[in-house]
Amino acid sequence: MKKTITDLIAQALHELEQASQIPSNLVSNIQVTSSRDPSQGDYASNVALALAKPAGLPPRELAQLIAAKIAAAEDIDRIEVAGPGFINFFVASNASQSIVSTILEQADDYGRGSLGQGAKIQIEFVSANPTGPLHVGHGRGAAYGATLANLLEFVGFQVQREYYVNDAGRQMHILGASTWLRYLELCGEAIVFPSNGYQGDYVWDIAATLHREHGEAFRQPAALVFADVGEDAPAGDKEKHIDQLIAKAQGLLGENDYRIVFDLALNTLIEVIRNDLHAFGVDFDHWFSERSLSDEGLIDRAIARLQDNGHVYQQEGALWFRSTDFGDEKDRVVRRDNGQTTYFASDIAYHMDKFDRGFDKVINIWGADHHGYIARVKAALSALGYNADDLEIQLVQFANLFENGVKIAMSTRSGEFVTLRQLREDVGRDAARFFYVMRKAEQHMDFDLDLAREQSSNNPVFYLQYAHARICSVWRQCAEKGLEIATRQVDLSRLDNSHEQALIKQLGQFPEQVESAARRREPHLVVNYLRDLANHFHSWYNAHQFIVDDVELRDARLSLASAVGQVLKNGLNLMGVSAPEKM
Repeated sequence: MKKTITDLIAQALHELEQASQIPSNLVSNIQVTSSRDPSQGDYASNVALALAKPAGLPPRELAQLIAAKIAAAEDIDRIEVAGPGFINFFVASNASQSIVSTILEQADDYGRGSLGQGAKIQIEFVSANPTGPLHVGHGRGAAYGATLANLLEFVGFQVQREYYVNDAGRQMHILGASTWLRYLELCGEAIVFPSNGYQGDYVWDIAATLHREHGEAFRQPAALVFADVGEDAPAGDKEKHIDQLIAKAQGLLGENDYRIVFDLALNTLIEVIRNDLHAFGVDFDHWFSERSLSDEGLIDRAIARLQDNGHVYQQEGALWFRSTDFGDEKDRVVRRDNGQTTYFASDIAYHMDKFDRGFDKVINIWGADHHGYIARVKAALSALGYNADDLEIQLVQFANLFENGVKIAMSTRSGEFVTLRQLREDVGRDAARFFYVMRKAEQHMDFDLDLAREQSSNNPVFYLQYAHARICSVWRQCAEKGLEIATRQVDLSRLDNSHEQALIKQLGQFPEQVESAARRREPHLVVNYLRDLANHFHSWYNAHQFIVDDVELRDARLSLASAVGQVLKNGLNLMGVSAPEKM
């Protein structure tokens, strides 16, 4: 209905232009919103206020001209001009009720839109370093990214979901060295494990696999491993200590054997991450290897393009990118004086490759702690000749876990954290997915484990799923009674009480809520809508009988209930949450 009204306004403006009542060069961005107060109609538009000045007319007078052109529209009962120039639309009851039939006809496709027009969007999300299992902090980005991807597909975009595997950075070498040191312990060597190593039990598991598959082929005496290695914290420098141990692992093992240890740790954890995400309802179309950027010469190619465009310079032996020319706070090194390229150079090459693959828009979902990276990456894209506005960064705040009112402390390096798998097994996938997207992604989130476990109306996901299950239970009751229910040619005019009218109006708003959530990148808007819909349904269910002797009224109410169930299901599906038939 919102689109219908928007089209009616656009046609009215065209007719006014043809009649020379308003200028013919007006640029109109027609806004139509749902009215909260029924006395002010079902929908309202401020188009007259927006166009009054360029049209050279008082807003109320322009509103009256527009309203006069629409007055005979079939789906509109009446139009009122209110206040300084708002146009209020009262939808005809038969037009409102027809939404029930539309929902039942379109079923799983109800709410789909054409906003995307087939444009290609890539969404890169999660992309956690494969240095350990995913924890609850990663879960929020996973749920948000997957839901946003679903929304964008639903409104007509071609979406590719990508995971960027950081398989070439220092953290991965720390993991490799940690695995080798645990392996040496299994071989019987007395190792003082570095404070900056990865200490989780999963490192022991990988080391055990290494020992089982290769025996003592990679064993080196502990005295040789720690010879000439500086002291660890607190007496020494823990960063230098771990870096020197990495160098020792590479030197003592040699390139081939070190790669066996490194790749076992990497591949084991990538598989763990892939499986955990799949169980969480998140699957990626493409897993992109950071290592491939250097292997395929993409980093050198990106730096060469920056040089050709005149955006790099040398200073003190290093190569610098003039990112301040594009709004960054300082210039950035892309190649160090030792010839090694920086992590930022890899970022530049990766984003160059994204756009060279032909995406119209690229969306990165990053943790809020990466805010400082936005300006430099956009600067690099501009310097490479791309439109930096085609890169969109969505920041996701960390999620804090609470149990019994107490925050659960976590540390990834020490291995003391709640994994995403543990959370899913504890509260269930549905509750975890739903709770993660209940609020704006950039807002801090406190995840209440006790509430997520609760099987009551206090739990928002339970409350929604219960509404769907209630609807299914009514149909089971009809089947048990042997009733034949008509779902076509139902007299929907019988749906005339306030609960039913409110539900019908709300059902018609689902497509615009989905489009708004996709456009604004805010899945929580659909969550809020579904919670309101479930609330209205429960109120209606508690106030009225569905299976009544009046067959026409019964079939009309069951049709409306089915439409509500369909919309609940469609909305829950977008969030990766199930719509159970029984609770």
